[in-house]
Amino acid sequence: QVQLVESGGGLVQAGGSLRLSCAASGRIFSTHRAAWFRQAPGKEREFVAAITPSGSTNYTDSVKGRFAISTDNAKNTVVLQMYSLKPEDAAAYYCAASGRGSWLPLAARSDYQYWGGGTQVTVSL
Repeated sequence: QVQLVESGGGLVQAGGSLRLSCAASGRIFSTHRAAWFRQAPGKEREFVAAITPSGSTNYTDSVKGRFAISTDNAKNTVVLQMYSLKPEDAAAYYCAASGRGSWLPLAARSDYQYWGGGTQVTVSL
């Protein structure tokens, strides 16, 4: 069973940066696609970014040029580096992974089998 644990959330001023990490229970990111989703209060969980084992990435339009997803060399951590944060980026951020069709950086929630418990990001004006 794959376990994912997020960390790095917190309070940041608008324009600031945060680095989220997701630690997996094994070196799964050498074979599994990873992604970050986010969910603001009263809204659906939405796709943010995805990365495949080969390094192909995909971003939702609203974060392109501001966020970067990556995995570490040991392939057991996926990172979401966030720059130029805006109040609308505030949400609970969730890490997800899937071993199905892992060569594509897919964006649908149904494409992911494993989920972490989330980490909260708050952006103040």
